[in-house]
Amino acid sequence: MAFKPLHDRVLVKRVQGEEKTKGGLIIPDNAKEKPAEGEIVSVGEGARKDSGELIAMSVKAGDRVLFGKWSGTEVTVDGEELLIMKESDILGILS
Repeated sequence: MAFKPLHDRVLVKRVQGEEKTKGGLIIPDNAKEKPAEGEIVSVGEGARKDSGELIAMSVKAGDRVLFGKWSGTEVTVDGEELLIMKESDILGILS
């Protein structure tokens, strides 16, 4: 991939939403909510303190994360729909 986020930003790929309900009903595309779960594709180097010291990122490429419903900016990179967001928009890492 030819894109690397700057500073404390991350590039996230959304995971696919559920196709069926627990009862077995198929959910049509126009009724699905966008999932607030994704996989980190790429991370920036981290933020800097006023002194210039680098603050390391808490997430790394490959981490599965939860983020807010309205977090990030949607972009298309190499034909793939991704999100760019600040690390602070991530709510947690799924293990």
